[in-house]
Amino acid sequence: MQIEKRPRKPTLSEVAALAGVSEITASRALRASAAVTPETLQKVQDAARSLGYLRNRLAGALAGGPSNQVAVILPSLSNIVFPDVLKGLEDRLDDAGFHPVLGISNYDPAQEEHLIRNLLSWRPAGLVIAPSGMTEASRAVLRDAGLPVVEIMDIDTDPVDMAVGMSHRAAGLAMARHLVGRGYKTPAYVGHDITRDPRAVARLEGFRAGLHQAGLALADIVTLASPSSVALGRQGLAALLDRNTQHPDLVYFSNDDMAVGGVFHCMAAGIAVPADLAIAGFNGLELGQSLPVRLTTTASHRTRIGETAAGCILDRLQGRETARLTDVGFSLVEGGTS
Repeated sequence: MQIEKRPRKPTLSEVAALAGVSEITASRALRASAAVTPETLQKVQDAARSLGYLRNRLAGALAGGPSNQVAVILPSLSNIVFPDVLKGLEDRLDDAGFHPVLGISNYDPAQEEHLIRNLLSWRPAGLVIAPSGMTEASRAVLRDAGLPVVEIMDIDTDPVDMAVGMSHRAAGLAMARHLVGRGYKTPAYVGHDITRDPRAVARLEGFRAGLHQAGLALADIVTLASPSSVALGRQGLAALLDRNTQHPDLVYFSNDDMAVGGVFHCMAAGIAVPADLAIAGFNGLELGQSLPVRLTTTASHRTRIGETAAGCILDRLQGRETARLTDVGFSLVEGGTS
């Protein structure tokens, strides 16, 4: 029986010869090193493409060579917020020759710790994480990792290394002050499983603090033990109104997905928004701004968070100083639902 021979794989030396450079220069070019000119980089990439050469990244990592991968750990991709963040990361990293390697924690601190250990074993150039209640063991591993680490979305906590995001407590406080200024007196709250979402908890705390400053308090709170969704928001508002004979004049939702569900419930139940009930959310999603009446919300600058986090990683790798906390801020969106 004749055994079919596999085609021989092209080598780095062949790529270098075709590009007219040394093997060292070819290797640097394929790693997107800043020491290589754009013209040389293009010649080496063209040669590698024509020969069908694929770089062995694992061999380089095992040899202690620099990686062009950045580990990214997000709590979810079902929430549009995090794909927007990832887009900002990818765009900025790709321009510099780096690529994200993604893990999803599902808001589970134990899964998050597992992902941290697993991704660090591949020796990435840096790590970006949207924390889900990081364990002390996770923080210890990140402190000892010897690479730049950026915690994203929130700047209210003490980061291991760097943090890029916004103050969620300040966002909740600002929304409360805005709505109190509009004359609402009996606010309520509807949320998803915020016990697994520390940023939603911080917004609720800020909102309650803003009400307290005005001598007000939440009339009722409904939280449902499921991830946020439009359907859950509709369900949550129905439950809130069913158990309160004296309806609130305003409902603040944990995010825009939930708030849009609340608007849909009002449409189905014949509740006029905002005449009978005002509604506000958080995130500034296109979905909420595409309703017949634009949603009152807080815009979180998600893509900018991703771009800025990637910039912090790249700056640190180039030996430049970086800020411990970078606040990208937020914007109040005065829609027509309040």
